[in-house]
Amino acid sequence: MSGFVSFVSSGPGDPELLTVKAVKRLEAADAVLFDDLSSGPILSHAREDADLVGVGKRAGRPSPKQDHVSRLLVDYARSGLNVVRLKSGDSGVFGRLEEEMTALRDAGIKFEIVPGVTAASAAAAAANIPLTRRLTARRLQYITGHDVTGGLPDNLNMAALADADATTVVYMGKRTFAGLSEKLMEAGLPESTPALVALGVSTPEQSLHRHTVGELPRLLREMETTAPVLILYGPLAEPDLPGA
Repeated sequence: MSGFVSFVSSGPGDPELLTVKAVKRLEAADAVLFDDLSSGPILSHAREDADLVGVGKRAGRPSPKQDHVSRLLVDYARSGLNVVRLKSGDSGVFGRLEEEMTALRDAGIKFEIVPGVTAASAAAAAANIPLTRRLTARRLQYITGHDVTGGLPDNLNMAALADADATTVVYMGKRTFAGLSEKLMEAGLPESTPALVALGVSTPEQSLHRHTVGELPRLLREMETTAPVLILYGPLAEPDLPGA
């Protein structure tokens, strides 16, 4: 008998940002395979007798391989269990969701996706700014700061990313933003373009810092943190930075 898998989005870290559906799925799960950023208080919603398995991948740390995570997911579901794959942020935004969906489809296992709050929305809310602005930022774009090798992707659309009328959010870009900023300025983005750096957004370790695209690479190099780093740049509203 085959089980069922719920891809549950845990949001950026604050358990109060979980959706009602996410909490219900956690409460009903026989097994929870969770990311590092989805641990802690969020797991308190799981049953005491549920299997809790950490499968998180963090940059610069030993982490389970993706094929191992997918195999665990299939094996638990094939045991007839109700499984939650707990993924940080919104599972469909740079969360390796497609590989795990493909593994389940190939194994004939049914699944659902429970959406959640992505880090970009949480960062803007924490800074009390909108992600879009009437007349000055009518377009919003998300990119990943590294490819499968850990380097800056070489097929980025620099004309779009250098659009001064768009708000751009860079996920996982701390180590590669220096190279990206050079390309952005070569493509015509002014170095004075406002930028916002959000560390550990929505967690007790949260800090928010306002800079410019030109000065950001130096500041990122000097920044010592293990918290997830999110970078926003473009025509950002003047933010209020609690905890900065």
